[in-house]
Amino acid sequence: MGTRELIDALRAADAVRFGEFELSHGGTSEYYVDKYVFETNPRCLRLIAAAFADEVGETTLAGVALGAVPLVAATAVETDTPYLIVRKDQKEYGTGNRIEGEFDPGEEVVVLEDVATTGRSALDAVEALREAGATVERVVVVVNREEGARDTLAEHDVELDALVTASELLEDRG
Repeated sequence: MGTRELIDALRAADAVRFGEFELSHGGTSEYYVDKYVFETNPRCLRLIAAAFADEVGETTLAGVALGAVPLVAATAVETDTPYLIVRKDQKEYGTGNRIEGEFDPGEEVVVLEDVATTGRSALDAVEALREAGATVERVVVVVNREEGARDTLAEHDVELDALVTASELLEDRG
């Protein structure tokens, strides 16, 4: 699967929209990558899972709730590996877990994420996993908006890889 095929699928599913949008970190943008469109579109999800599988091999995966859960689940099926779900906050009921799923102390875990802008949400997941004993040195996202996430993660010794960058997604759209 090539980057071009994924870009075409994201565009065909209308996962990229243009206008004025407020982003989760409080900024605004002239375009919006609608993760729920590509996470609920079977063709996009299949392509993303295959591309993530190529990137991560048989490493234990973790997805940030809620957005990355469909991505990590589909990729885990593709790679036949278990996965973890990292909640934004610790659960207030039941087991009280912030991390769902099992892993061994020191185990290598790769965090999967949908869209990276500042990198804060991915970094929060990395920190939670590290505090719980996992070894996390890599985050792989579907789309890197190229707005600081790579630098934010690098400051914490985490490499950011992306299936697609915003530059690639937006080029030749006219």
